[in-house]
Amino acid sequence: MNSIINLIGDALGWLMYFSYNFLQDYFWAILFFTFLTKIVLFPVSLMVQKNSIKMVKLQPEINFIKAKYFGNSEKISEEQYELYKREHYQPLADLIPLILQLVLLMGVINVINDPARHIFRSGAGTLDTMALGMDLSSIPAQTGGITFLIPLIAALSAWFMCFIQNHINVLQSEQSKINQYGTMILSIGLSLYLGFFVKTGVGIYWTCSNLLSVAQLYLLNILMNPRKYIDYDALEKSRKELEESSAFYKSSAKKLFEKDPYRKREKADYKRFFKDYEMQIMFYSEKNGFYKYFQNIIEYLLENTDVVINYVTSDPEDKVFQMASDRFRPFYIGEHKLIVLMMKVEADIVVMTTPDLENFHIKRSLVRKDNEYIYVPHDVNSPNLTFHKDALDHFDTIFSSGYLCTEELRKREEMYHLPKKNIIPWGSGVIDNMIQSYEKMEKRNKTAKEILIAPSWQKDNILCSCIEEILDSLDGLGYNIIVRPHPQFVRHEAGRLEQLRQKYQMDSRSDMELQTDFSSNNTVYEADLVITDWSSIAFEYSFATLKPALFINTPMKVMNEDYKELGITPIDVELRSEIGKSIDLDNLKALPEVVHELLSSSQFSSDSLKAIREKYIYNIGASSQAGGDYIIERLHYFEEKHKEEDD
Repeated sequence: MNSIINLIGDALGWLMYFSYNFLQDYFWAILFFTFLTKIVLFPVSLMVQKNSIKMVKLQPEINFIKAKYFGNSEKISEEQYELYKREHYQPLADLIPLILQLVLLMGVINVINDPARHIFRSGAGTLDTMALGMDLSSIPAQTGGITFLIPLIAALSAWFMCFIQNHINVLQSEQSKINQYGTMILSIGLSLYLGFFVKTGVGIYWTCSNLLSVAQLYLLNILMNPRKYIDYDALEKSRKELEESSAFYKSSAKKLFEKDPYRKREKADYKRFFKDYEMQIMFYSEKNGFYKYFQNIIEYLLENTDVVINYVTSDPEDKVFQMASDRFRPFYIGEHKLIVLMMKVEADIVVMTTPDLENFHIKRSLVRKDNEYIYVPHDVNSPNLTFHKDALDHFDTIFSSGYLCTEELRKREEMYHLPKKNIIPWGSGVIDNMIQSYEKMEKRNKTAKEILIAPSWQKDNILCSCIEEILDSLDGLGYNIIVRPHPQFVRHEAGRLEQLRQKYQMDSRSDMELQTDFSSNNTVYEADLVITDWSSIAFEYSFATLKPALFINTPMKVMNEDYKELGITPIDVELRSEIGKSIDLDNLKALPEVVHELLSSSQFSSDSLKAIREKYIYNIGASSQAGGDYIIERLHYFEEKHKEEDD
């Protein structure tokens, strides 16, 4: 370590040599030496300024992620990582100046501890270290007197530098008060130490360095003005959204030492789960409402086999507990015990609708290596576009919604030399149930066409980007308009929704409604046209009701930037032109015309949409049998295998 410091000291010694020989005064040489080090490091500071601007530019999207997934630190980290990767942002770049400053400081201490060696090089000479009535080679803690001013001045310069940074530094000014004050305390503490316990010359260098940092900061803001690159209005809006989200969750969060009311129940269910080591199949659900993705399969298995269904949910309020029976056994396993449970699972077959198996907290079993993991999709979306690159790689079997999904999966296996999975032509249990519900529903007579606006929950969705333009263009044309936000939008953007409600006086008119009750899908079924952005509700709606959809081309959410490598158009993109039409954000003036065309054109008749449904979705009306028969076949396989092992 000493050799490295000496090496740095020798390099900096040439700067001190030049400074002293230029000015012939040790005190002024230190000041000039400090100035030269700032010039040497200026390109680095410029790079950091650029990186900091990029960070603050990304802050609205980061705040949006934190608001959307508040409380789920793992998911937030995952989404931030993807954002940084997509935008080529390096979070550690801001540490470079600090590291260089510390390295530089060690070298400076080395130079000033033995200034004559560096100033006179191989020649002899006497160095006058007196300046301002004090010896610059002395240590204030040892000599006292007037040298006590040095640590005080150094600390004051550090406070001044931090004060300016907290107000005009592009990144520091956006940090929390705690972080700002923490940085200030650290800087003042370091300055006091350098002032008291290191030679006075080092304290003068540090004071001068702090003051030059202030001047440099103003220069950087002139060369790269943050306001030219950063949307501060969007930043403020996102900050308010995060605050609202934080307040919402904190109001319902447990106090620090509050006992978890479900901990005892989780412990009991965990123990009960492992009592049955003969279990054949286990379903895992993240939260309440996910049962609908498994419903048809589970009901088919209960009707056609005598197998016991073990259903693990991480939601203690999941409605499946009301369905418990001898053959349907729900268990509540929260985050505390889920990881261990998954590692100890001995079920022959594990079925889940949660991607990223093995990539994050949910792992394959460690005690059972031959069990089969089956992935059941939420919807008919692309398995590559909206998932991480390797989200499905660790599943053995994928239930495919349609031929495009199968093509994407096979193409990915081929491209990345992955083992072939069992891809089962399945379909969609959700769509099958919606078709059945729609056919059974009593149709009411309507005096006007109904348009349902149902956006997704992502950045720049319809409600965030263009809802006023849509409502203004359709208002007064004789349509009944229903705005049905995503449940997460209702939770996080209550103020925005109230603003819309008041602007369009939705409480006092019959032709426009803001709907936030999601207990029924009747609104979806009864609509004559759905307007959305990238929500899968469009596919479910069109395939269930055989009515068209209108898509607004907001920015597409892409979790896997490499999806284009497959050379296949994702189903999310291809279906937009098959079941309806799309409009760009800059062409919303054409909206009334396109709406009229969709509602009247024979191109999107029920017969044509039915043909498209049959083309893109497997086993319409029979997904339960397709999925159930495969699982029954595999259960028989494992049963025979266990018999052979016992023999």
